Amino acid sequence: MLTVAEAQTRVHDLVALAKRAGADAADTLYLCNESTSVSVRLGALEDVERSEGETIGLRLFVGRRSASVSSSDLSADALATLVDRAVAMAKEAPEDAYAGLAPEDRLLRGDAPSVDGDDGAGVPPEELRARALIAEEAARAVSGVTNSEGASASHGRTIIALATSHGFTGGYATSGHGCSASVIAGEGANMQRDYAHRSARHLDDLEAAEVIGRRAGERTVARLNPAKLPSGAMPILFDPRVGSSLLGHLAGAITGSSIARKTSFLLDALETEVFGKGITIIDDPLRPRGLGSKPFDGEGLPTARRELVTNGVLTGWLLDSASARQLGLQPTGNAHRGIGGPPGAGTSNLYMEAGALTPAELMKDVKRGLYVTELIGQGVNLVTGDYSRGAAGFLIEDGAIGPAVAEITIAGNLREMFRALTPASDLVFERATDVPTIRIDGMTVAGA
Repeated sequence: MLTVAEAQTRVHDLVALAKRAGADAADTLYLCNESTSVSVRLGALEDVERSEGETIGLRLFVGRRSASVSSSDLSADALATLVDRAVAMAKEAPEDAYAGLAPEDRLLRGDAPSVDGDDGAGVPPEELRARALIAEEAARAVSGVTNSEGASASHGRTIIALATSHGFTGGYATSGHGCSASVIAGEGANMQRDYAHRSARHLDDLEAAEVIGRRAGERTVARLNPAKLPSGAMPILFDPRVGSSLLGHLAGAITGSSIARKTSFLLDALETEVFGKGITIIDDPLRPRGLGSKPFDGEGLPTARRELVTNGVLTGWLLDSASARQLGLQPTGNAHRGIGGPPGAGTSNLYMEAGALTPAELMKDVKRGLYVTELIGQGVNLVTGDYSRGAAGFLIEDGAIGPAVAEITIAGNLREMFRALTPASDLVFERATDVPTIRIDGMTVAGA
């Protein structure tokens, strides 16, 4: 694996090659990944996967025409051919008035801030196997668990480098550690499954395998013997592992491309109350060791903590340079890009600030409601905000969680759901998108 400095040299040289070949402007993204994953099932080794690879992507412009190409062959001859092909493709492409590199005066200058995303730890396969075995054993030890879908442990490292023809070159490394378990409880038609998973940038931050496994077993057993739930409007509480999807819908609705195409249910919502008072939603790409942390975005702009929603009010869009030009605005440092195409906009470490009440206090006055732990399907329309998804979880009766429920549908409209949302106090940073337990009143539940 290259060092970060070597990766930066590689992207810088490819941009220079593109300029010499006739490109008016260009940027290059380099990714190098190595990962190892070990899976076990019923106490026996099931699979060991090891992968290594490096890929480079080139986007270049000839006037307002552009082309994107990529290659995993990084030899000098292959890169020369790649550049020639890209120039020829760009000359035949249609013009795009909004295409181009990020504004030069907004590029990150000087040293990139540290996000402490790489612990430099190497984890041998035998250690990963031991971790996976511990997780599965803990899950299977929970009374009521009858079978296992397996457990796994993984380790990986990624080098990222970006260069542009108008003065930016940067790079950074990230590491990743993960552990998961999935088991089955019950027999025959009464079988249920569930899982638990954790990821961390630093091995020291990864939750103990025994804790992960035990949580998987307990979640699975709790789902046995689901009760019937009558249809009707009722309060719904979203467990944090599924409630985070609501922020994903928000992010999708406020990206520049959605606003420019006029395909967002929040098109007219800027600087208005989208959520109730007291709700604050933050994107923080500079959080140390965050799963989505990065010192610069996909176009070389500096990243910064942003309050997307302040006291319920939507404060801005997520903009890459192309969508910003289309809207007559400035890019916001939220550009994401892959190897093979132009940037888009997205979030990094997105979260909703915690509320004042514990989850128990939040459901204390609920006579009959639903606590959702699983969402199924993709029934969300970001043009209209209409929301309808399959769900499973637990009945809430007289302020307490009761029996499991399954095969139900929950429905509403995201505009109304956001306004009726109340967060609990149990925010924990575990994912790239995090929320506390969330309560939304007045949603429609269709029972089995």
